[in-house]
Order: sequence, then C-alpha cells, then structure tokens
Amino acid sequence: MGKLRIVVAGALAATVLYSVGPSAAGAAPQLTAAPARPATGSSVAHLPGTPSTDLPLRTLARKHGLGFGTAVDMDVLDSDPEYREHVSREFSAVTAENAMKWESLEPTRGEYNWGPADELVEFARRNGQKVHGHTLIWHNQAPAWLNEGVADGSISSAELRDIVRNHITTVVKHFRGKVRAWDVVNEAFTDGDNPVLRDSIFLQHLGPNYIADALRWAHAADPNAKLFLNDYAIDNINPKSTAYYELAKQLRKQRVPLHGMGFQGHLDLQYPLPIDAPQNLARFDRLGLQTAFTEVDVRYFLPVDTYKEAGQVGSFNTLLQACLLTPRCVMFTVWGFTDKYSWVPGWFEGQGGATPMDENFQPKPAYRGLQQVLAVAADPNSRRGF
Repeated sequence: MGKLRIVVAGALAATVLYSVGPSAAGAAPQLTAAPARPATGSSVAHLPGTPSTDLPLRTLARKHGLGFGTAVDMDVLDSDPEYREHVSREFSAVTAENAMKWESLEPTRGEYNWGPADELVEFARRNGQKVHGHTLIWHNQAPAWLNEGVADGSISSAELRDIVRNHITTVVKHFRGKVRAWDVVNEAFTDGDNPVLRDSIFLQHLGPNYIADALRWAHAADPNAKLFLNDYAIDNINPKSTAYYELAKQLRKQRVPLHGMGFQGHLDLQYPLPIDAPQNLARFDRLGLQTAFTEVDVRYFLPVDTYKEAGQVGSFNTLLQACLLTPRCVMFTVWGFTDKYSWVPGWFEGQGGATPMDENFQPKPAYRGLQQVLAVAADPNSRRGF
C-alpha cells in the first residue's frame, strides 16, 4: 500500500510524519507515527524535498481529487468583501449555511424565496466551485406554517406527504444540474447508546420509510445529483454511526438511491478525539458510498492557549487524514472558516475559536496544519470523483 505522509506543526512545535502500515483484509489502513522532528522557522515547517504548503486549501486539495469547502453565510457574503475574497480563493466547494433550508426557501406556504440560494449558486459558478445542497428534510428549521399546521391538525398525514414530496421535487428541480449533492435527510437519528429514528413530524406522520421516499423523490427530480444522509456525533464507530451503517446497508439492498454519508465533524476539545474515524469511514466506503466531512469545526473553552491550539490542530488533522485514507471520501468542509462569523459562541456558552482562521482572517495553527496535511500526503488509491 502507498504511503501517506502527514505533517502536523504550528502550535505543536513539531513535525510528525505518519505512514500507512499494512492492514488486515477489509480493514482501514492504520496510521503509525514516526519520531518527531523540530519545527523550523515559522508555523509552517517545510521539510527538504516536500511540496510548498503555503497555497490555498482548494489548490492543495486538488491533487487528491478532494473538494475542500466551507459553509457560507449569505448576509456576510454580500456585506464583507474580505470574507467574499477568502471564500472564492480558499475553497472549491460551498454549502449554504442557511439559504437552502426549508424555512429560508419557503417561509410562506407556496411562496419560494430563491434569491440568496440562487446568488450562492451563481457565485460558485463564477469561481469554479461546486455546491453541496443543505438540506431538504430536517426536523429543525422547518417553516413555522408546516409545524403549526401539523400540530393543530390542519395538515393531515396524507397532505404532509404531498407537501414533502412537492418541496423536495420543487427545490431539487430548481437547482437541477447546479448542485452536485444534497443532504436529503439531516439528523434523522437520536443520540445515546440506543439510537432510534428521531420522533419528528416526518416519522410520526409518514412512518420510517420517509427516508427512502425522500431519496427516491430527490433522485427523480435530478438523477445526476449525489444524495447523502448527514448527522453529527457519528465521526467514530459508535451506536449512532452503526445505526446509520445498518440503515445504509438496508437502503442499498433495496436499491434506494443513496449515494453518500455525511459526517458533520463538530468536535469539542473536552471530549475524546475520534481516532477510529478511518475505520468508521472505511465501512461506508465498502458499501460503495461516497463519504464526506460536511460541517467541521473544533471548539474549546476560551481563552485560547498553546495546548488548545495544539489540540485543535490534531483534531482537524485527524478528520482530514481519515478522509484522505478513504478512497471515496469526496469532500472536507469547514462550518465557517473565520472566528469572526462562527456560530459556536452563540450556541455554546464560553466556547469559541472553532475555525481555522481568527477574527481578522489570519491563519491559525489549525489552518497551517490542514495545509501541511494536504501538501505532503500521497494519495495513490483515490476513487473520489469530486
């Protein structure tokens, strides 16, 4: 098997080389660490004979056939030229942070607000980027008229089915040929040791087959779009990721058009690192599914210090390495790239610093670590097709 050489530097003040060692048949490749070498000069350690690392992430990812993306806040894209410049320069894929969610697209029943989403699609076209659609069905950020109608009984189960089918068909057809892939159903499972399908209005009124139906409707609307399921807390092998694995096996056996699995990758330094992420992605890869890290950030309790910076470098790199070790891992997307506009402080009290760039758009050690991983990793067995 070919070698994957990984560099981790910056706050770690060391360069760590990894290689892919032999693995059992069907198992994910194993990473073994070589002795650390001192970093030199700047936060970007450059070893003799290695490629330059100080290039945009999209450029470095290109040799791997990997899309490197970011979530995009459309209000900020319109109002902040520096943000806009970084989105266009650094990333080969974009995901609408909110503009393609149901409550944003159809705030009033039957009246679609395409403006912001269309703007993102056009921005991506001009900048040679692909669009990842997020998301068609989610229990959260559904329009108020839908939730209220189901709650008060004015929308029956039969009517809800028609509404969901019409929404998926309308949205996917509108963006047909312009959106590479869709998160068709987002966060369908509960957390914990015994995950089950979430008790959403969709499960309550449409039954457990709503996921298969949604995938079929989306496929009918755009047969060329790749269709994903997407969730958080499934980066490692655990009961929730195993529930998705079993669901994926079932759907594939039934010839339901499921093409990929999205792992959100919202990490927190107070919790264990998902070091078995390569093995987790490998099992979905063996099902013939594309995989992607779709919403990566790494938060911690403020203020920052050297140890937290180092932990953040290791966390980002662990997920990126897992993707590079997985032949069909097609995309690595950060959920925002600058702390200036991160969602984390508004949701997690006392936490922040979750993105690869600071509030002044300056690269953090995490950004430099991502650059180095992409620059020096060999990728002999990729079947990404991004």
